[in-house]
Amino acid sequence: MAASENEIRLEKPATALRRGWTTGACATAATKAALTALLTGEFPDPVEIILPKGEMPNFALARETPGGDHAMAGIIKDAGDDPDVTHGALVMATVRRLPGGTGIVFKAGAGVGTVTRAGLPVPVGEPAINPVPRKMMTEVVTALCDEHGIAPDIEIEIAIENGAELALQTWNPRLGIVGGLSVLGTTGIVHPFSCAAWIHSIHRGIDVARAEGFPHVLGATGSSSEKTAQAFHGLSDIACLDMGDFAGGLLKYLRAHPVPRLTIAGGFAKMCKLAQGALDLHSGRSQVDMEWLASQTETLGGHHLKERILAANTAMEVLEMTRDGGIDLPAAIAAGARAVALATLRGAPVEVDVMVMDRAGVLLAHAQ
Repeated sequence: MAASENEIRLEKPATALRRGWTTGACATAATKAALTALLTGEFPDPVEIILPKGEMPNFALARETPGGDHAMAGIIKDAGDDPDVTHGALVMATVRRLPGGTGIVFKAGAGVGTVTRAGLPVPVGEPAINPVPRKMMTEVVTALCDEHGIAPDIEIEIAIENGAELALQTWNPRLGIVGGLSVLGTTGIVHPFSCAAWIHSIHRGIDVARAEGFPHVLGATGSSSEKTAQAFHGLSDIACLDMGDFAGGLLKYLRAHPVPRLTIAGGFAKMCKLAQGALDLHSGRSQVDMEWLASQTETLGGHHLKERILAANTAMEVLEMTRDGGIDLPAAIAAGARAVALATLRGAPVEVDVMVMDRAGVLLAHAQ
């Protein structure tokens, strides 16, 4: 899980690295500033937005360009202490009025990629602007248009300076996102991705759970998975450990400092990696092996899908094709991930169950 998907928890060290803002948050603030200028003639600076979890940061404008039928605002992305390739990049939003009934339309400007392959959160042909940033920008535009008594028929063009060059340092070309970067973020906040500090915080979370006498803890790869698993098991917040991508850091510490029961919850792709034997689930350090997935599917009777799986772009694409073929691949992945977790625990007295979710946090499989 990307660090931006995690919440700050009480047990995290007070000396945590400085947080930053996602590309999606910067794009939303730039959109609000540009549309405000288009409707009023004035650019708000700083510009305030509301993030999905209710925080209200302010962003200073780095660039503003008024126009007769459009307006553009730009914000320099501050990723805090995270080693983010887009730290310091200029994120720009240009807004234009559209004919009545058009609605809100997103457009990829220079440096923002376009999706060309299936299996990603947005359809082929669309700008690589993920669902949560789209929702944030839609809410900003709708609210401003309501204030001014007009219909929200607005084009939002997002551009990132030097985005095409920066994208070459990411997995975007491999995923079929061409022309630039993706506009990402689920909470609007970038939490610093320091491996040592993050694993340290996992250890402290386990220590707190043990000190409180909790019989059951949860390690999830993302906030959606955590929310579903927490509700399913009725767990308190303190029982929820910020595992993120560090399954190995969690399991190895529990091996020496056991808790009676552990639930691991995560998205399909992350759990595929764990089932393959990877203990670091970050995209930069482990990848879903399509040959392995094809082998798993063949074992379940999906011999006819082998070539399609080998040509697939993402694990989610494989999930959809196996679903269509009536093959319960998530159940096999959950069982495999549980087997790897138990092997890593090496006989420690910890009961383990694994929950596999889709992107919306809907439970696909449960191995226990």
